[in-house]
Amino acid sequence: MRFAGIAFGLTALAATSAGAVENFPSQGVTVVSGKCAKLVVGKVDASKGCKAEIASVTGPDGSVTFIFTSGGKMLGFQGNGKGIKAGSQKGTAQLPIDVISTGAGNKISGKVEAKGACTFANPYAGKPIAIECSAKSTEMSFNGSFTSDGKAPRHK
Repeated sequence: MRFAGIAFGLTALAATSAGAVENFPSQGVTVVSGKCAKLVVGKVDASKGCKAEIASVTGPDGSVTFIFTSGGKMLGFQGNGKGIKAGSQKGTAQLPIDVISTGAGNKISGKVEAKGACTFANPYAGKPIAIECSAKSTEMSFNGSFTSDGKAPRHK
């Protein structure tokens, strides 16, 4: 799936705080390869069809979105990249989530306010790391879990 057409208008660099995770998330769209362990929206478990890649998208406004895909649909966990803080484990960071984006193909069709967080580390450090996101809106919960393969990024 190509993420380059995602209508976020994304091009600028978001700064991570406290140096928790160097060079990630990076400018624009970056695809991380690995294994999707879980993708659940409300009572719908889309884990079986979840793709072996996740996109990290950084917008000109500093927003950061982690996008999971399954069955041609996408689920994005979005937060203000300026709010990234050091995680509870050394070398990890946490992005507060305030919006969940949904869509199909490369078009975002819906957004809903939600509260939660994504915890992550540098996926390119040569070893697998977890990117785990969870958030709740007034109507449902959203959960995604992904393990990177530790290989260098692919920019799209």
